[in-house]
Amino acid sequence: MCHSTSDGDGLRGTVNIDRLQGTLLLLAFALLEECGEKRSDLESRHMSALPNSSLRPVAVRTALLVGEDSEVEQQLRGILEAGLWSIRSVTTNTAALAMAQNKNFDLIVTGEKTSGREDIELLRKLRRIRPHTRLIILADEGTPADVIASMREHVFSYFSKPFSPGSLAVMVKLAIEDPCWDDGIEVISATPEWIRLRARCDLETADRVLQFLEEIAELPDPEKGAVAVAFREMLTNAIEHGGHLDPTKEVEISYLRARHMVSCLISDPGEGFTLDEIPHAAIANPTDEPLRHVDYRTALGMRPGGYGVLLAQRLVDELVYNEQGNEVMLVKYLDLEPRTESGAERPSDIDDGPHSGKNRTATPTDGEGSESK
Repeated sequence: MCHSTSDGDGLRGTVNIDRLQGTLLLLAFALLEECGEKRSDLESRHMSALPNSSLRPVAVRTALLVGEDSEVEQQLRGILEAGLWSIRSVTTNTAALAMAQNKNFDLIVTGEKTSGREDIELLRKLRRIRPHTRLIILADEGTPADVIASMREHVFSYFSKPFSPGSLAVMVKLAIEDPCWDDGIEVISATPEWIRLRARCDLETADRVLQFLEEIAELPDPEKGAVAVAFREMLTNAIEHGGHLDPTKEVEISYLRARHMVSCLISDPGEGFTLDEIPHAAIANPTDEPLRHVDYRTALGMRPGGYGVLLAQRLVDELVYNEQGNEVMLVKYLDLEPRTESGAERPSDIDDGPHSGKNRTATPTDGEGSESK
């Protein structure tokens, strides 16, 4: 087929429409083929870089919830990813034990309607048949002695009412993510007043220790919060800077509760330190340069921080390092009524002795204080 055309000058030409259509079709086919090859090549390279998940079925892990607490169940469902976790529930500890005899559960959470003692008995029986069971106790009531007994039985964590949903969420996440846990905390000796532990040098184990001591420490609210924050700072310093986050190393912890004071002693496996070795710490700043450590940390690309011991120093009454610098003791005095015994002294009559002054800090150099190593 031919078609006549004319340009703006009145010139006429002849175009073969069939030939033009054929040429356009050939060009179109060529472009499609080229695009197809590129797409196929791209898809091939992309797929070769991905694991062949279709050939490897995903193993579904199972959690068991004891009791009928809808809030805890909802919280678990928010943490445990659907498709990767299945949650089953029973109403009693007896039913939980019977189910665990026939099936291995990756996580067991007890109910709030049972006592700590009842849950510990369940844990003992569980560990006879499932030695590495990860169990978190949620108890309606409990005592420091119950917490210690649960630690001896290698419970993963312990909560008594009232407890923070956020703290529970942290422990659940640790329980499902930490591949090796039941050798992380060793009870050396323990009474509700005096506890000695060894703990693995990783921050996850530190979080577990802190939760246990939160349950054990029977202190008034202001003092309890102050001791908890100061102890956390010193424990994480010991693990990070003394143990270098090496899970083959351990820190040793001693917690002592006396009538009018509480003390915590933390020993790390490091070589120790002195003030002139820690320019990254706020406590080592000269008085005329209170932020010098910030510039130092920035220059080295260190994370913001360095206020650990400075904060702890303000929260407790005594902060004392040993000569080598790898042991630190925290002391907090308690303004409590003395025991109601005949002739007992009133608080105003009690002499706190030579260390009644507040916020004393002794360091390896016996200077003004020390900081995270």
